Amino acid sequence: MDMSCPHQHMGRRRALAAATGLVTSASLPLAGASRSAAASDFARGPALAAAAEYTNPVIWQDFADIDVIRVGGTYYASASTMHYSPGAPVLRSYDLVNWEIAGHAVPSLDFGAKYDLNGGRGYVRGIWASSLAHRPSNGTFYWLGQIDFARTYIYTATAVEGPWSRLSTISTPYYDAGLLVDSDDTLYVAYGNTTISVAQLSRDGRTQVRTQQVFSTPSSVGTLEGSRFYKINGQYYIFLTRPANGQYILKSSSGPFGPYTLRQVLLDLRGPIPGGGVPHQGGLVQTQSGAWYYLAFVDAYPGGRVPALAPVTWTSDGWPVVQLVNGAWGTSYPSPAVPTPPRQVTPMVGVDTFDGTTLKPRWEWNHNPDNTKWSVGNGLTLRTATVTNDLYWARNTLTHRIQGPSSTATVELDFSAMRDGDRAGLALLRDSSAWVGVKRDGGVTRLVMVNGLTMDGNWNTTGTGTEVASATVTGSRVRLRATADIRPGAARPGTFSYSTDGTNFVRLGPSFSMGNDWRFFMGYRFALFNHATQALGGAVRVPRFELSTP
Repeated sequence: MDMSCPHQHMGRRRALAAATGLVTSASLPLAGASRSAAASDFARGPALAAAAEYTNPVIWQDFADIDVIRVGGTYYASASTMHYSPGAPVLRSYDLVNWEIAGHAVPSLDFGAKYDLNGGRGYVRGIWASSLAHRPSNGTFYWLGQIDFARTYIYTATAVEGPWSRLSTISTPYYDAGLLVDSDDTLYVAYGNTTISVAQLSRDGRTQVRTQQVFSTPSSVGTLEGSRFYKINGQYYIFLTRPANGQYILKSSSGPFGPYTLRQVLLDLRGPIPGGGVPHQGGLVQTQSGAWYYLAFVDAYPGGRVPALAPVTWTSDGWPVVQLVNGAWGTSYPSPAVPTPPRQVTPMVGVDTFDGTTLKPRWEWNHNPDNTKWSVGNGLTLRTATVTNDLYWARNTLTHRIQGPSSTATVELDFSAMRDGDRAGLALLRDSSAWVGVKRDGGVTRLVMVNGLTMDGNWNTTGTGTEVASATVTGSRVRLRATADIRPGAARPGTFSYSTDGTNFVRLGPSFSMGNDWRFFMGYRFALFNHATQALGGAVRVPRFELSTP
Protein backbone atom coordinates (compact mmCIF):
# COMPACT_ATOMS: atom_id res chain seq x y z
CA MET A 1 0.00 0.00 0.00
CA ASP A 2 1.51 3.31 -1.09
CA MET A 3 0.90 6.09 1.43
CA SER A 4 3.66 8.46 0.42
CA CYS A 5 2.78 12.09 0.90
CA PRO A 6 4.01 15.60 0.06
CA HIS A 7 6.89 16.79 2.17
CA GLN A 8 5.95 18.42 5.45
CA HIS A 9 8.00 21.50 6.37
CA MET A 10 11.69 20.89 5.48
CA GLY A 11 10.75 17.64 3.85
CA ARG A 12 9.68 15.67 6.90
CA ARG A 13 7.39 12.95 5.71
CA ARG A 14 6.18 9.72 7.14
CA ALA A 15 4.36 7.11 5.12
CA LEU A 16 3.45 3.57 5.94
CA ALA A 17 4.63 0.79 3.67
CA ALA A 18 4.76 -2.98 3.77
CA ALA A 19 6.39 -5.23 1.21
CA THR A 20 9.05 -7.90 0.81
CA GLY A 21 12.54 -7.73 2.32
CA LEU A 22 15.72 -6.54 0.64
CA VAL A 23 19.16 -6.08 2.18
CA THR A 24 22.74 -5.82 1.10
CA SER A 25 25.11 -8.69 0.51
CA ALA A 26 26.35 -11.39 2.87
CA SER A 27 28.42 -10.29 5.80
CA LEU A 28 31.26 -10.92 8.18
CA PRO A 29 31.66 -9.53 11.68
CA LEU A 30 33.65 -6.32 11.94
CA ALA A 31 36.14 -6.86 14.73
CA GLY A 32 36.94 -4.12 17.20
CA ALA A 33 34.16 -1.80 16.09
CA SER A 34 32.85 0.95 18.35
CA ARG A 35 30.22 3.65 18.14
CA SER A 36 32.73 6.34 19.02
CA ALA A 37 35.29 7.14 21.65
CA ALA A 38 32.36 7.08 24.05
CA ALA A 39 31.68 3.42 23.34
CA SER A 40 35.04 1.85 22.55
CA ASP A 41 37.11 -0.65 24.49
CA PHE A 42 34.64 -1.34 27.25
CA ALA A 43 35.83 -3.83 29.83
CA ARG A 44 34.31 -7.24 29.35
CA GLY A 45 31.66 -7.93 31.93
CA PRO A 46 31.04 -11.07 33.95
CA ALA A 47 29.99 -14.29 32.30
CA LEU A 48 27.57 -13.39 29.53
CA ALA A 49 23.94 -14.36 30.00
CA ALA A 50 22.25 -15.92 26.98
CA ALA A 51 18.48 -16.10 27.31
CA ALA A 52 16.62 -18.06 24.68
CA GLU A 53 14.88 -15.52 22.45
CA TYR A 54 13.28 -12.13 22.45
CA THR A 55 10.17 -11.11 20.56
CA ASN A 56 9.59 -7.98 18.48
CA PRO A 57 8.55 -5.33 19.08
CA VAL A 58 10.80 -5.13 22.13
CA ILE A 59 8.68 -2.20 23.37
CA TRP A 60 5.07 -2.05 22.25
CA GLN A 61 4.63 1.58 23.12
CA ASP A 62 5.08 4.77 21.11
CA PHE A 63 8.81 5.61 21.08
CA ALA A 64 9.88 6.96 17.69
CA ASP A 65 13.04 8.38 16.11
CA ILE A 66 15.20 6.39 18.47
CA ASP A 67 18.82 7.16 19.23
CA VAL A 68 20.51 4.36 21.16
CA ILE A 69 23.88 4.26 22.95
CA ARG A 70 25.73 2.12 25.47
CA VAL A 71 27.65 3.48 28.44
CA GLY A 72 29.51 0.70 30.22
CA GLY A 73 26.97 -2.06 30.79
CA THR A 74 23.88 0.12 30.36
CA TYR A 75 21.96 0.98 27.20
CA TYR A 76 20.08 4.24 26.77
CA ALA A 77 17.64 5.42 24.11
CA SER A 78 15.96 8.73 23.41
CA ALA A 79 12.73 9.30 21.47
CA SER A 80 10.45 11.97 20.00
CA THR A 81 7.55 13.40 21.98
CA MET A 82 6.35 16.36 19.87
CA HIS A 83 4.08 18.56 22.05
CA TYR A 84 4.17 16.38 25.17
CA SER A 85 5.96 17.66 28.27
CA PRO A 86 8.45 16.84 29.69
CA GLY A 87 10.00 15.95 26.35
CA ALA A 88 12.60 13.56 24.97
CA PRO A 89 12.23 10.53 27.25
CA VAL A 90 15.41 8.61 28.03
CA LEU A 91 14.93 4.86 28.27
CA ARG A 92 17.32 2.48 30.01
CA SER A 93 18.07 -1.21 29.51
CA TYR A 94 20.72 -3.73 30.49
CA ASP A 95 20.00 -6.22 27.71
CA LEU A 96 18.51 -4.22 24.77
CA VAL A 97 15.24 -6.11 25.22
CA ASN A 98 13.73 -5.01 28.54
CA TRP A 99 13.44 -1.24 28.88
CA GLU A 100 12.29 1.30 31.45
CA ILE A 101 11.70 5.05 31.24
CA ALA A 102 14.43 6.67 33.34
CA GLY A 103 13.80 10.37 32.78
CA HIS A 104 13.36 13.17 30.25
CA ALA A 105 16.13 15.23 28.68
CA VAL A 106 13.92 18.29 28.11
CA PRO A 107 12.28 19.17 31.45
CA SER A 108 9.90 21.74 29.97
CA LEU A 109 9.03 22.88 26.46
CA ASP A 110 10.03 26.48 27.15
CA PHE A 111 10.21 27.34 23.47
CA GLY A 112 7.29 29.77 23.33
CA ALA A 113 3.81 30.43 24.69
CA LYS A 114 2.19 27.96 22.28
CA TYR A 115 3.70 25.12 24.28
CA ASP A 116 1.78 26.43 27.31
CA LEU A 117 -1.53 26.46 25.36
CA ASN A 118 -1.34 30.22 25.78
CA GLY A 119 -2.56 31.98 22.66
CA GLY A 120 -1.35 29.14 20.48
CA ARG A 121 -0.88 25.39 20.39
CA GLY A 122 2.16 23.24 19.70
CA TYR A 123 0.52 20.09 18.36
CA VAL A 124 2.90 18.17 16.06
CA ARG A 125 5.71 20.62 16.86
CA GLY A 126 8.27 20.44 19.66
CA ILE A 127 10.53 17.43 20.10
CA TRP A 128 11.15 15.74 16.75
CA ALA A 129 14.01 13.39 15.90
CA SER A 130 16.90 14.30 18.18
CA SER A 131 20.15 12.81 19.42
CA LEU A 132 21.53 11.37 22.64
CA ALA A 133 25.26 10.93 23.34
CA HIS A 134 27.63 10.40 26.24
CA ARG A 135 31.01 12.10 26.59
CA PRO A 136 33.46 10.09 28.69
CA SER A 137 35.87 12.99 29.19
CA ASN A 138 33.41 14.76 31.49
CA GLY A 139 31.00 11.94 32.31
CA THR A 140 28.12 13.88 30.77
CA PHE A 141 25.09 12.96 28.69
CA TYR A 142 24.17 15.31 25.83
CA TRP A 143 20.77 15.72 24.21
CA LEU A 144 20.59 17.78 21.01
CA GLY A 145 17.55 18.70 18.93
CA GLN A 146 16.08 21.45 16.78
CA ILE A 147 12.79 23.13 17.64
CA ASP A 148 10.37 24.73 15.17
CA PHE A 149 12.97 24.65 12.37
CA ALA A 150 14.45 27.76 13.96
CA ARG A 151 17.30 26.81 16.29
CA THR A 152 18.99 23.92 18.07
CA TYR A 153 19.02 23.28 21.80
CA ILE A 154 21.54 21.25 23.78
CA TYR A 155 20.79 19.85 27.24
CA THR A 156 23.20 18.03 29.52
CA ALA A 157 23.10 15.88 32.64
CA THR A 158 25.51 13.62 34.52
CA ALA A 159 22.74 11.03 35.04
CA VAL A 160 19.81 10.34 32.73
CA GLU A 161 17.35 10.72 35.63
CA GLY A 162 18.43 14.36 35.72
CA PRO A 163 18.52 17.08 36.53
CA TRP A 164 18.92 18.09 32.90
CA SER A 165 19.82 21.70 32.15
CA ARG A 166 20.16 23.69 28.95
CA LEU A 167 23.78 24.04 27.91
CA SER A 168 23.35 26.13 24.78
CA THR A 169 21.16 27.40 21.97
CA ILE A 170 22.64 27.34 18.46
CA SER A 171 21.11 29.43 15.67
CA THR A 172 21.47 26.67 13.05
CA PRO A 173 18.52 24.26 13.16
CA TYR A 174 20.14 20.81 13.00
CA TYR A 175 17.23 18.94 11.47
CA ASP A 176 17.01 15.23 12.43
CA ALA A 177 20.45 15.41 13.99
CA GLY A 178 22.97 12.79 15.11
CA LEU A 179 25.64 13.79 17.64
CA LEU A 180 29.08 12.12 17.55
CA VAL A 181 31.73 12.30 20.26
CA ASP A 182 34.87 11.56 18.27
CA SER A 183 37.90 9.66 19.60
CA ASP A 184 39.71 12.99 20.15
CA ASP A 185 36.68 14.31 22.11
CA THR A 186 35.55 16.64 19.30
CA LEU A 187 31.78 17.02 18.93
CA TYR A 188 30.27 16.65 15.46
CA VAL A 189 26.65 16.81 14.30
CA ALA A 190 25.25 15.20 11.15
CA TYR A 191 21.91 16.63 10.03
CA GLY A 192 19.61 17.55 7.17
CA ASN A 193 16.98 16.33 4.76
CA THR A 194 18.17 15.11 1.35
CA THR A 195 21.10 17.52 1.66
CA ILE A 196 23.18 16.12 4.51
CA SER A 197 25.63 18.35 6.38
CA VAL A 198 28.14 17.96 9.18
CA ALA A 199 28.81 20.62 11.81
CA GLN A 200 31.70 20.79 14.25
CA LEU A 201 30.95 22.22 17.68
CA SER A 202 33.28 24.09 20.01
CA ARG A 203 35.10 22.12 22.69
CA ASP A 204 32.50 23.13 25.29
CA GLY A 205 29.61 22.22 22.96
CA ARG A 206 28.09 25.68 23.14
CA THR A 207 28.74 27.05 19.64
CA GLN A 208 29.18 25.98 16.04
CA VAL A 209 32.74 26.09 14.72
CA ARG A 210 31.96 25.16 11.13
CA THR A 211 29.34 23.42 9.02
CA GLN A 212 29.66 21.85 5.60
CA GLN A 213 27.44 19.96 3.21
CA VAL A 214 28.81 16.43 2.81
CA PHE A 215 26.23 14.65 0.67
CA SER A 216 23.35 15.29 -1.71
CA THR A 217 20.87 12.42 -2.03
CA PRO A 218 20.39 11.16 -5.59
CA SER A 219 16.91 11.65 -6.99
CA SER A 220 16.72 7.91 -7.56
CA VAL A 221 16.80 7.40 -3.78
CA GLY A 222 14.48 10.25 -2.83
CA THR A 223 14.46 11.67 0.67
CA LEU A 224 17.06 10.83 3.30
CA GLU A 225 16.93 12.16 6.86
CA GLY A 226 17.14 10.98 10.48
CA SER A 227 20.94 11.14 10.78
CA ARG A 228 22.83 9.01 13.28
CA PHE A 229 26.60 9.61 13.37
CA TYR A 230 29.23 6.96 14.21
CA LYS A 231 32.95 6.36 14.11
CA ILE A 232 33.69 2.64 13.72
CA ASN A 233 37.15 1.19 13.08
CA GLY A 234 38.38 4.62 12.02
CA GLN A 235 35.58 5.04 9.46
CA TYR A 236 32.83 7.67 9.76
CA TYR A 237 29.25 6.57 9.16
CA ILE A 238 26.02 8.55 8.83
CA PHE A 239 23.01 6.25 9.21
CA LEU A 240 20.00 7.67 7.34
CA THR A 241 16.35 6.76 6.87
CA ARG A 242 14.29 6.97 3.73
CA PRO A 243 10.85 7.56 5.27
CA ALA A 244 9.08 5.38 5.73
CA ASN A 245 10.37 2.29 3.98
CA GLY A 246 14.15 2.35 3.80
CA GLN A 247 17.47 2.74 5.53
CA TYR A 248 20.75 3.84 3.96
CA ILE A 249 24.24 4.50 5.26
CA LEU A 250 27.07 6.83 4.25
CA LYS A 251 30.72 5.92 4.87
CA SER A 252 33.83 8.08 4.80
CA SER A 253 37.46 6.98 5.14
CA SER A 254 38.67 10.59 4.96
CA GLY A 255 37.24 12.16 8.08
CA PRO A 256 33.89 13.49 9.32
CA PHE A 257 33.51 15.93 6.42
CA GLY A 258 33.78 13.23 3.79
CA PRO A 259 33.66 12.49 0.96
CA TYR A 260 30.99 9.86 1.65
CA THR A 261 29.85 6.80 -0.26
CA LEU A 262 26.21 5.65 -0.06
CA ARG A 263 24.91 2.12 0.37
CA GLN A 264 21.42 0.75 0.90
CA VAL A 265 20.83 -1.15 4.15
CA LEU A 266 17.18 -2.10 3.65
CA LEU A 267 14.22 -1.16 1.50
CA ASP A 268 10.61 -2.34 1.69
CA LEU A 269 11.63 -4.92 4.26
CA ARG A 270 8.74 -6.89 5.71
CA GLY A 271 8.40 -5.96 9.36
CA PRO A 272 7.72 -8.02 12.50
CA ILE A 273 4.26 -6.62 13.29
CA PRO A 274 1.30 -7.78 11.18
CA GLY A 275 -0.27 -4.74 9.56
CA GLY A 276 2.68 -2.54 10.52
CA GLY A 277 5.23 -0.78 8.38
CA VAL A 278 8.88 -1.25 7.47
CA PRO A 279 11.37 -1.00 10.35
CA HIS A 280 13.48 2.11 9.82
CA GLN A 281 15.24 5.06 11.44
CA GLY A 282 16.63 4.37 14.92
CA GLY A 283 20.28 3.58 15.50
CA LEU A 284 23.12 1.09 15.80
CA VAL A 285 24.67 -0.06 19.06
CA GLN A 286 27.41 -2.51 20.05
CA THR A 287 27.21 -4.87 23.01
CA GLN A 288 30.02 -5.51 25.48
CA SER A 289 30.87 -8.72 23.60
CA GLY A 290 31.27 -6.87 20.30
CA ALA A 291 27.94 -7.82 18.70
CA TRP A 292 25.96 -5.14 16.88
CA TYR A 293 22.22 -4.46 16.89
CA TYR A 294 19.86 -2.12 15.09
CA LEU A 295 17.03 -0.62 17.16
CA ALA A 296 14.50 0.76 14.66
CA PHE A 297 10.86 1.74 14.87
CA VAL A 298 7.85 0.33 13.06
CA ASP A 299 4.90 2.49 12.01
CA ALA A 300 2.11 0.77 13.92
CA TYR A 301 -0.86 3.13 14.09
CA PRO A 302 -3.18 3.73 15.88
CA GLY A 303 -0.64 2.99 18.62
CA GLY A 304 2.21 5.00 17.14
CA ARG A 305 5.77 4.02 16.22
CA VAL A 306 7.20 1.14 18.23
CA PRO A 307 10.78 -0.12 18.63
CA ALA A 308 12.00 -3.37 17.08
CA LEU A 309 15.47 -4.91 17.45
CA ALA A 310 17.53 -6.95 14.98
CA PRO A 311 21.15 -8.16 14.98
CA VAL A 312 23.58 -6.64 12.51
CA THR A 313 26.74 -8.07 11.00
CA TRP A 314 29.31 -6.35 8.79
CA THR A 315 30.76 -7.07 5.38
CA SER A 316 34.50 -7.53 5.09
CA ASP A 317 34.78 -4.03 3.64
CA GLY A 318 32.86 -2.43 6.49
CA TRP A 319 29.14 -2.16 5.65
CA PRO A 320 26.31 -3.17 8.01
CA VAL A 321 23.83 -5.91 7.15
CA VAL A 322 20.58 -6.55 9.02
CA GLN A 323 20.13 -10.23 9.79
CA LEU A 324 16.81 -11.52 8.46
CA VAL A 325 14.50 -14.41 9.23
CA ASN A 326 12.83 -15.89 6.15
CA GLY A 327 13.51 -12.69 4.22
CA ALA A 328 11.97 -10.41 6.83
CA TRP A 329 12.86 -8.56 10.01
CA GLY A 330 12.41 -11.35 12.53
CA THR A 331 9.53 -11.56 14.93
CA SER A 332 12.08 -13.21 17.23
CA TYR A 333 15.85 -13.60 17.50
CA PRO A 334 18.30 -15.13 19.98
CA SER A 335 18.62 -12.72 22.89
CA PRO A 336 21.78 -10.60 23.05
CA ALA A 337 24.57 -12.22 25.04
CA VAL A 338 25.15 -9.67 27.78
CA PRO A 339 26.20 -9.79 31.44
CA THR A 340 23.45 -10.65 33.89
CA PRO A 341 21.49 -7.40 34.51
CA PRO A 342 22.15 -5.84 37.93
CA ARG A 343 18.42 -5.52 38.54
CA GLN A 344 15.05 -5.80 36.85
CA VAL A 345 13.89 -2.72 35.02
CA THR A 346 10.70 -0.94 36.11
CA PRO A 347 7.71 -2.31 34.17
CA MET A 348 5.91 0.07 31.82
CA VAL A 349 2.57 -1.35 32.94
CA GLY A 350 1.07 -1.76 36.38
CA VAL A 351 -0.37 0.38 39.17
CA ASP A 352 0.49 3.96 40.07
CA THR A 353 -0.88 5.45 43.28
CA PHE A 354 0.91 8.77 42.72
CA ASP A 355 2.97 8.51 45.86
CA GLY A 356 6.09 10.56 46.45
CA THR A 357 6.62 14.17 45.43
CA THR A 358 6.93 13.91 41.65
CA LEU A 359 5.24 12.12 38.79
CA LYS A 360 6.88 8.94 37.60
CA PRO A 361 8.58 9.25 34.18
CA ARG A 362 5.88 7.15 32.48
CA TRP A 363 3.69 10.30 32.49
CA GLU A 364 3.77 13.27 30.09
CA TRP A 365 1.47 16.29 29.93
CA ASN A 366 -0.32 17.48 26.81
CA HIS A 367 1.77 20.67 26.44
CA ASN A 368 3.39 22.25 29.50
CA PRO A 369 1.26 22.09 32.65
CA ASP A 370 0.31 24.88 35.01
CA ASN A 371 2.29 23.54 37.96
CA THR A 372 0.16 25.44 40.46
CA LYS A 373 -2.87 23.36 39.48
CA TRP A 374 -1.76 19.80 40.22
CA SER A 375 -0.08 17.80 42.95
CA VAL A 376 0.82 14.24 43.92
CA GLY A 377 1.43 12.53 47.24
CA ASN A 378 -2.08 11.61 48.25
CA GLY A 379 -3.02 10.45 44.81
CA LEU A 380 -3.02 12.80 41.85
CA THR A 381 -4.98 16.03 42.31
CA LEU A 382 -6.00 17.94 39.18
CA ARG A 383 -7.42 21.38 39.82
CA THR A 384 -9.10 23.02 36.84
CA ALA A 385 -6.52 25.10 34.96
CA THR A 386 -8.50 26.25 31.91
CA VAL A 387 -12.02 27.47 31.20
CA THR A 388 -12.89 25.97 27.81
CA ASN A 389 -15.31 23.63 26.10
CA ASP A 390 -12.44 22.20 24.04
CA LEU A 391 -10.27 19.45 25.53
CA TYR A 392 -7.52 20.28 23.03
CA TRP A 393 -7.18 23.72 24.67
CA ALA A 394 -7.37 22.43 28.25
CA ARG A 395 -4.14 22.57 30.25
CA ASN A 396 -3.01 19.84 32.65
CA THR A 397 -4.20 16.86 30.66
CA LEU A 398 -1.90 14.04 31.78
CA THR A 399 -1.12 11.29 29.28
CA HIS A 400 0.16 7.73 29.35
CA ARG A 401 1.24 5.59 26.40
CA ILE A 402 -0.96 2.64 25.48
CA GLN A 403 0.61 -0.80 25.75
CA GLY A 404 0.13 -2.95 22.66
CA PRO A 405 -1.30 -4.94 21.14
CA SER A 406 -4.15 -4.03 23.50
CA SER A 407 -4.41 -2.77 27.05
CA THR A 408 -6.79 -1.33 29.58
CA ALA A 409 -6.47 1.76 31.75
CA THR A 410 -8.55 1.86 34.93
CA VAL A 411 -8.68 4.94 37.15
CA GLU A 412 -10.37 5.69 40.42
CA LEU A 413 -11.84 9.18 40.35
CA ASP A 414 -12.88 11.20 43.39
CA PHE A 415 -15.13 13.94 42.03
CA SER A 416 -16.40 15.37 45.33
CA ALA A 417 -14.70 18.73 44.74
CA MET A 418 -15.95 19.29 41.20
CA ARG A 419 -17.88 22.47 40.47
CA ASP A 420 -20.68 23.28 38.07
CA GLY A 421 -19.47 23.24 34.48
CA ASP A 422 -16.50 20.99 35.19
CA ARG A 423 -15.59 18.01 33.01
CA ALA A 424 -13.25 15.27 34.24
CA GLY A 425 -12.41 11.78 33.10
CA LEU A 426 -10.35 9.36 31.06
CA ALA A 427 -9.79 9.93 27.35
CA LEU A 428 -8.37 8.18 24.34
CA LEU A 429 -6.46 11.19 23.07
CA ARG A 430 -5.24 11.99 19.58
CA ASP A 431 -6.45 14.23 16.74
CA SER A 432 -9.72 12.29 16.97
CA SER A 433 -10.65 11.60 20.57
CA ALA A 434 -13.30 10.28 22.93
CA TRP A 435 -13.71 10.04 26.70
CA VAL A 436 -15.64 8.63 29.61
CA GLY A 437 -16.07 10.71 32.71
CA VAL A 438 -18.09 13.03 34.85
CA LYS A 439 -20.03 16.17 34.00
CA ARG A 440 -21.35 18.43 36.73
CA ASP A 441 -24.04 20.92 35.71
CA GLY A 442 -26.67 22.65 37.84
CA GLY A 443 -25.57 20.71 40.90
CA VAL A 444 -26.21 17.39 39.13
CA THR A 445 -23.41 14.92 38.43
CA ARG A 446 -23.69 12.48 35.53
CA LEU A 447 -21.47 9.84 33.96
CA VAL A 448 -21.06 10.39 30.23
CA MET A 449 -19.32 9.00 27.17
CA VAL A 450 -18.34 11.70 24.66
CA ASN A 451 -16.89 11.30 21.18
CA GLY A 452 -16.46 13.56 18.17
CA LEU A 453 -13.49 15.54 19.48
CA THR A 454 -11.58 16.23 16.27
CA MET A 455 -8.83 18.28 14.66
CA ASP A 456 -8.12 19.10 11.03
CA GLY A 457 -4.79 18.64 9.24
CA ASN A 458 -3.50 21.94 10.63
CA TRP A 459 -4.33 20.74 14.16
CA ASN A 460 -7.17 23.20 14.69
CA THR A 461 -10.22 21.94 16.55
CA THR A 462 -13.09 20.95 14.29
CA GLY A 463 -15.26 19.19 16.89
CA THR A 464 -15.50 19.69 20.66
CA GLY A 465 -17.39 16.47 21.29
CA THR A 466 -20.87 15.02 21.40
CA GLU A 467 -22.38 13.24 24.39
CA VAL A 468 -23.55 9.86 23.11
CA ALA A 469 -24.34 8.01 26.35
CA SER A 470 -24.92 8.82 30.01
CA ALA A 471 -25.71 7.22 33.37
CA THR A 472 -26.56 8.43 36.83
CA VAL A 473 -23.99 8.27 39.60
CA THR A 474 -24.24 8.71 43.35
CA GLY A 475 -21.63 9.26 46.02
CA SER A 476 -18.30 10.87 45.29
CA ARG A 477 -16.19 8.18 43.60
CA VAL A 478 -16.32 6.13 40.44
CA ARG A 479 -13.94 3.90 38.53
CA LEU A 480 -13.49 4.63 34.85
CA ARG A 481 -12.05 2.25 32.30
CA ALA A 482 -10.83 2.55 28.72
CA THR A 483 -9.70 -0.42 26.65
CA ALA A 484 -7.70 0.18 23.47
CA ASP A 485 -6.88 -2.21 20.64
CA ILE A 486 -3.85 -0.71 18.87
CA ARG A 487 -2.98 -3.50 16.45
CA PRO A 488 -1.88 -1.72 13.26
CA GLY A 489 -3.28 -2.01 9.77
CA ALA A 490 -6.80 -0.66 10.30
CA ALA A 491 -8.89 1.58 12.49
CA ARG A 492 -9.35 -0.18 15.83
CA PRO A 493 -11.95 0.01 18.59
CA GLY A 494 -11.67 1.73 21.92
CA THR A 495 -14.33 1.05 24.53
CA PHE A 496 -15.33 2.74 27.78
CA SER A 497 -16.96 1.50 30.96
CA TYR A 498 -17.46 2.44 34.59
CA SER A 499 -17.94 0.84 37.99
CA THR A 500 -19.52 2.17 41.16
CA ASP A 501 -18.48 -0.79 43.31
CA GLY A 502 -14.96 -1.37 42.01
CA THR A 503 -15.80 -4.85 40.77
CA ASN A 504 -18.56 -4.79 38.20
CA PHE A 505 -17.94 -2.62 35.14
CA VAL A 506 -20.76 -1.43 32.91
CA ARG A 507 -20.12 -0.53 29.28
CA LEU A 508 -20.98 3.07 28.44
CA GLY A 509 -21.51 4.20 24.88
CA PRO A 510 -20.58 2.72 21.51
CA SER A 511 -17.13 1.65 20.40
CA PHE A 512 -14.88 4.50 19.42
CA SER A 513 -12.93 4.04 16.19
CA MET A 514 -9.25 4.92 16.63
CA GLY A 515 -7.90 5.89 13.22
CA ASN A 516 -4.57 4.69 11.87
CA ASP A 517 -3.55 7.77 9.87
CA TRP A 518 0.12 8.64 10.51
CA ARG A 519 0.05 12.43 10.12
CA PHE A 520 -0.37 13.30 13.79
CA PHE A 521 2.82 11.24 14.27
CA MET A 522 2.17 10.41 17.93
CA GLY A 523 -0.08 7.45 18.63
CA TYR A 524 -3.18 7.32 20.79
CA ARG A 525 -2.70 7.80 24.53
CA PHE A 526 -4.74 7.35 27.65
CA ALA A 527 -5.32 10.78 29.19
CA LEU A 528 -6.54 12.04 32.58
CA PHE A 529 -8.17 15.47 32.46
CA ASN A 530 -10.17 18.00 34.43
CA HIS A 531 -11.21 21.31 32.92
CA ALA A 532 -13.83 23.95 33.59
CA THR A 533 -16.42 25.34 31.20
CA GLN A 534 -17.68 28.06 33.56
CA ALA A 535 -15.12 29.07 36.20
CA LEU A 536 -11.96 27.77 37.85
CA GLY A 537 -11.89 26.38 41.37
CA GLY A 538 -12.97 22.76 41.05
CA ALA A 539 -10.76 19.72 41.51
CA VAL A 540 -10.69 15.96 41.21
CA ARG A 541 -8.41 13.39 42.78
CA VAL A 542 -7.12 10.17 41.22
CA PRO A 543 -6.00 7.80 44.01
CA ARG A 544 -5.09 5.00 41.62
CA PHE A 545 -4.26 4.33 37.97
CA GLU A 546 -3.69 0.87 36.54
CA LEU A 547 -2.49 -0.11 33.08
CA SER A 548 -3.08 -3.79 32.41
CA THR A 549 -2.83 -6.19 29.49
CA PRO A 550 -5.00 -9.24 28.73
